Amino acid sequence: MKPGQILAAILLAMMISAAGTWQVQDWRLGKTLAEQGAQFQTDLAAIGNAAAVQARTEQDRRLATEQQLAASDQQHTKELSDAQRNQALLRDRLATADVRLSVLLDSTDSASGCNVSAAPGTVGVVHAARRAQLDPAHAQRIIAITDAGNQGLIALRACQAYVRAIAR
Repeated sequence: MKPGQILAAILLAMMISAAGTWQVQDWRLGKTLAEQGAQFQTDLAAIGNAAAVQARTEQDRRLATEQQLAASDQQHTKELSDAQRNQALLRDRLATADVRLSVLLDSTDSASGCNVSAAPGTVGVVHAARRAQLDPAHAQRIIAITDAGNQGLIALRACQAYVRAIAR
């Protein structure tokens, strides 16, 4: 063989060797990429499942909170309705003179100047303390004030229950 042919044969052998090496590397890299792709898909599916479970848990928690708030709202609405009904009954009874409001008088207060008997009467059930009956108009105003106070307290309890439910 001539030196040019030997050189060509060596070059040809080197090219075949390089091409074979490239082919083997391509197979190895393809296998590695395929394994990484499969692992990526597995990880992605696990992350998706975890996110779905968390979303379902949060949705269930939100639904439970909404149900609790609805029950609490019903309870407070009933309390408010009952308080308003009781106040209306009391106002009606005051208007018809079925009930009279009275106040306790301080028997030691010399400035009151009120000479109400401390002896129980035949129409009263309060004994021993000196009392004075209030004018029906004043009694109505007092009932209106207590009604507003009751409504405020019921609304406050409703707000506090709402905040407690949301804070959890």
